[in-house]
Amino acid sequence: MKKMLIIYYTWAYGNTKRIADQLKEATGADEYRLDTVEPYPSNYQETYQQGYSEVDLGTKPEIFDLPVDLDDYDVIALGTPTWWYKMAPAMLSYVSCHYWYGKPVIPFTTCAGWPKKIMKQFAKECDGCKIVLPFIVKFDRNGGDKMITEQSEIDRWLASVKKYLETGQIDKIKQKKHDENFFKRLAATFKKKNRR
Repeated sequence: MKKMLIIYYTWAYGNTKRIADQLKEATGADEYRLDTVEPYPSNYQETYQQGYSEVDLGTKPEIFDLPVDLDDYDVIALGTPTWWYKMAPAMLSYVSCHYWYGKPVIPFTTCAGWPKKIMKQFAKECDGCKIVLPFIVKFDRNGGDKMITEQSEIDRWLASVKKYLETGQIDKIKQKKHDENFFKRLAATFKKKNRR
């Protein structure tokens, strides 16, 4: 059986942690959470503004080192919330300072809306990796902790990851499509607000 490591970042409601914990329970993988050296403000609006600026500028905040060596694992699962259609800055800091060539990576993201091209960002930032079983979990668009993706859909993904670790076989995962036009309109609204 392939040995897997789960690295995730979470903030606010802990939505990404919920999915990382389920993945750990289903596979028995080791799990570590990323934390920034300089904590984000406890006020949601302040973190919202800071996070937007960091994503826009491609900022890579300093993060605490993790006591693990990626070479000790066959597969790495990377989980992040979607911040303005991209991975959270803490995850960007982590992936940009590691060597990924040839390593199977299972990216998963939580979002309150349209994740746009975050999986392409994983492929770019984890240069040379092999993307396996990417997964998107949708939560309430108001930024809360109410999960919109059905648990049965997550369970199928978890079973596929477990099968991959045991056999090396990759099942095709079909996720429900959401109204992308709504999310495009929402994105345009955010851009207008931030220009003011």
